[in-house]
Formats: sequence, structure tokens, C-alpha cells
Amino acid sequence: MSSASSSERPSERSPERPSTRSSDDQALDQIGPALSRLRRRAPASSKDLSHNLVLNVITDAPGETTVGGLAAEMGVAQPVASRTVAACIEAGLLRRAASQSDGRRTVLELTEHGEAERDRFAAEQRKAFLEITVAWPPEERLQFARLLARYGADATAWYRERAARRD
Repeated sequence: MSSASSSERPSERSPERPSTRSSDDQALDQIGPALSRLRRRAPASSKDLSHNLVLNVITDAPGETTVGGLAAEMGVAQPVASRTVAACIEAGLLRRAASQSDGRRTVLELTEHGEAERDRFAAEQRKAFLEITVAWPPEERLQFARLLARYGADATAWYRERAARRD
């Protein structure tokens, strides 16, 4: 049996070479997994998360939002966006309205209840952020919050620019 067999215990293997990657590279490699953990640990039900996402996309959109535009912004197929919109309308969070620029188009708008829910989601997320970062110095907490918001805004602009180049 060779010394590299699969039945060999880890302590019997030859020591691995130390990583030649810098600590900065290793930190940057953790961005994707960290963002994934943030998404999985959000303090809400999956229904709340999808509703919150829709409400934020519509609020943040520059101009009117259609179901197709919402699907593109969320990175999902149009039928998925349609089902999510239907659930939001049924919950009283959204309404369909005629476009102000082209009455033949139907756009999505937040209802008063939708705006209140968006505010509630934001308050829950702020509370969770403050609880998670309770041991952080206040200036680090604020710096991280500002940088995370900046990252989100820049990611949106980057995504829209890439989408425009594909079209």
C-alpha cells in the first residue's frame, strides 16, 4: 500500500507546505463565504427575506420597476419574480399601477403597509447588527456599517453597468 493511500490517517501524511498566499489574499478570499453567512443568518423567515428583498429593490430602483426589471435586479427568472410579486400583492405590500411615462406598462409600487414592513425589516436588521457587534468599539461599528452600505451601492452600480454592456 502506498504512503498516500486513502486509508491513511491525517497524522501519518507528510506535512503540507505552508501557504504562500498573503494574509490580505486570505482575507479577501473570505468575502464570499462571509456574505453567504450573513444572508443565512438574517433574523427573519425566508418569506420575510424575499419580501424584504423585493421591497428594497423597488425602493432603490432609479425610476419605475416592472416585474421584468425586478427579475433582472434580483438575478432570477421572470416567473420566480412574478410569483414573489403575487405573494407581496396578496400580503398587501405592493400594488400594480400604470406607468406614468407609458400607460400601457404596469409598474410596481409599495403600499403604505409595504413601506411600514420595509421599515420594520430595517429596524430588525439594525437591532441584529447592534447585538452582533456589541463588543465592537462604536467607531468600528459605524465604519463597518458605512463601508457595507457603500459596498452595496457600488455592487449595484457594477451589476447594472455589466448588465447594460450585455444588452
